[in-house]
Amino acid sequence: MSNVLVLGLKKTGEALAEVLCGEGHQVIVVEESPDASDFDERAGTVRSHGGSVLTGELNWAQVLREQSIDLVVPSPGVRPGHPLLRAATDAAVAVRSEIDIAAERIAAPIVAITGTNGKTTVTELVTLMLASSGLRVECAGNIGTPLITLARTNADVVVAEVSSFQLEFTAAAWHPSVAVILNIADDHFDWHGDYAHYAAAKAKIFASMSTADSLVVNGADQAVTRIVRGAVPRTVEFEVEAVHGVIPAALYLADGTELISVAELPRALPHDLANSLAAAEAALAAGAQIEAVRAVLRRYTTLAHRLEHVATIDGVGWYDDSKATNPHATVSAIGSFNSVVLCAGGQNKGLDLGVLSKDCTRIRSVIAFGAASAEVVAAFAGKRPVHVAGSMIAVVEAAKSLAEGGDVVLFSPACASFDAYANYEERGRDFVEAVNARVVETKVN
Repeated sequence: MSNVLVLGLKKTGEALAEVLCGEGHQVIVVEESPDASDFDERAGTVRSHGGSVLTGELNWAQVLREQSIDLVVPSPGVRPGHPLLRAATDAAVAVRSEIDIAAERIAAPIVAITGTNGKTTVTELVTLMLASSGLRVECAGNIGTPLITLARTNADVVVAEVSSFQLEFTAAAWHPSVAVILNIADDHFDWHGDYAHYAAAKAKIFASMSTADSLVVNGADQAVTRIVRGAVPRTVEFEVEAVHGVIPAALYLADGTELISVAELPRALPHDLANSLAAAEAALAAGAQIEAVRAVLRRYTTLAHRLEHVATIDGVGWYDDSKATNPHATVSAIGSFNSVVLCAGGQNKGLDLGVLSKDCTRIRSVIAFGAASAEVVAAFAGKRPVHVAGSMIAVVEAAKSLAEGGDVVLFSPACASFDAYANYEERGRDFVEAVNARVVETKVN
């Protein structure tokens, strides 16, 4: 039995308390911001399991000492420089992530998926492919449900979406049987500090894997191939081989097997093809049947706010890509179309937005909004016309006036949503509602 301090009382803290208290550990959950509407309910749940809850500003060294803490578990989003984690290091108290604690308790093989962009889509695809192959499969992690909730699962396979935040504090217990690295591009510098630390966190996905395991990586992403060079696991590379920018007629697995013709896919943008290959390789490595994999790819439709088509009016396509919260995602989205009116802005995550304008050949004009609007303006200064909009309605009105037949209005912010919205979903819904109100209904009337 050990004394565990969990930092953060949200889904993860609550789930950890239930599992660890059930095993007989003494659990203290600390919530530094107890003003959330669900705090009392979550705190009551922790106490019902036998744990205790602390709030407010604390002397961390004193808490660790007086409570005889053996283990600190930070919730996702707790930065490496947090005073508690520094105090734990000074006191030689172990720090481990929730996914590391979970992996220690999950008997089923784990398929873990990470990357700057595309994680959730590939996680969902792999889960569907395995389930369609007749396997009992559970899905958790960064996709919405803490992995620790599957501690007692009887699933044949567990699929886990994992973020750099979660991987940062993993140790030897974290051992997926199949790990997938989709891509690595600038992101979360406000949390990791710089690219080197961000990439190092991503690399921890395969740190404890053996030669019996499979590491599925994007061979076209140089950042990915650099961090896996010399890795111990069996490496399977997926890559979409476009010739002169033209997508191929079919997708092929790493062993040369034809997976599926591109014409059979519901949507075939470049990132759709890469996600399809990544998911197929991972699912097959975890025991899926190839016909089940193909069947899923034929019927799968993308998740909301990921280059989601909203409307086409007067020859102008309107697309909601609110999930694009970093420049890498937005650059990828721009590359899917020939002529774009780009809507970008929000809360920058410490990233260089200048990469958005390195190749302006597909961009007609830009609409900047949100807290990072000045950075967007600076990124395109002297390269493309930039209009600043103070509201979502203003964004849509400006795009409507600028777009011409054959253009795409691409709402792909390259920034987080937290300057004005609770999350990217809320932001995307606001965009769609504005399009429906100011573009679609206007056309109908």
